[in-house]
Amino acid sequence: MNKNDAKSGFVFTKHTPKDQSPFDKLFDIFQELITHTSGDFDEAMDWLKQIDDEYKLTTEDYTLDDFVEDLKKKGYLREEIKMDGKSGLAITEKTERAIRKRALEQIFGKLRKSGAGNHRTKQTGRGDEQAGEFRDYRFGDSLEQISMTESFKNAQINHGIGDFTLSENDLVVEETMYKTQMSTVLMIDISHSMILYGEDRITPAKKVAMALSEFITTSYPKDTLDILVFGNDAWPIKIKDLPYLNVGPYHTNTVAGLQLAMDLLRRKRNTNKQIFMITDGKPSCVRLPDGRYYKNSNGLDSYIVNKCYAMASQARKLHIPITTFMIAEDPYLMQFVEHFTAANQGKAFYTGLKGLGEMIFSDYETNRRKRIK
Repeated sequence: MNKNDAKSGFVFTKHTPKDQSPFDKLFDIFQELITHTSGDFDEAMDWLKQIDDEYKLTTEDYTLDDFVEDLKKKGYLREEIKMDGKSGLAITEKTERAIRKRALEQIFGKLRKSGAGNHRTKQTGRGDEQAGEFRDYRFGDSLEQISMTESFKNAQINHGIGDFTLSENDLVVEETMYKTQMSTVLMIDISHSMILYGEDRITPAKKVAMALSEFITTSYPKDTLDILVFGNDAWPIKIKDLPYLNVGPYHTNTVAGLQLAMDLLRRKRNTNKQIFMITDGKPSCVRLPDGRYYKNSNGLDSYIVNKCYAMASQARKLHIPITTFMIAEDPYLMQFVEHFTAANQGKAFYTGLKGLGEMIFSDYETNRRKRIK
């Protein structure tokens, strides 16, 4: 039988689990736990011990004590003095990097590191990245743009092989794409509602932030990413602080977050700027000119809401689109987000916790292929 006639279909084989060392197995779980405990090593180890008691992860040959010793030897733990004056253990920068890399692999897949990544636009011309399209040579085109293979092919077709001649009419130029840089501010809501009703919303949010920061710094090193958190006020945080991020007893001052985001973006020279906002609740707080806080958690307060709409319009005038990722499905609040998005002419995604990372990654990749005007 001709092998081209072979039937196609699925072939099922027995699953073979990845061969991991005892340390690697425990370290994988440990990274997840340390993210949920916001960097608290002692709490993470308490959880790991409970899991070990139930699922028998360790053996007599490799115990949890052996695991902790390996963490120290490999540079994942350091000694520190606690707030109560006693000595203890804490994770190191090496662990923070490992957590960010793990978050990237979990959410975005194992993306290969690319070169100096800049953002494509839809405009072709004298750029610096090949577009795969050809056109006739025009006066003023640089020699670097000429495709010698295509030009020689034209010369042979037009003049024959016997007496080789290359004229200006034979020259072919390969189009290149202009590339732009992107400046992004990621806003994370850390108000108390992010852990209300027994649902942990802050952990997925900071996982996404860690993954996005790792993705941008490795794949698009010329881009910038600033991260800020907002509760009663807003303040920037560093990438290394993300594993320790936690919620507080705060209301939601969306206006303060947007003000800080736009201040950060004003300092960037890039023409492409955007704001990603992760939130689950309604705005419930603004700061008054005299420094006092005006708070109202009952419904959508018109004073607070109108302040948000004004900030959205201001961002639109500065050509800064806002993409809102709302990790709640309250129709009442969705109506506010729709009006907010219309005022900015941005975008909004209504998502559960599971699809948050994929949506943010997809939107970032979409935006980096176009010039935001």
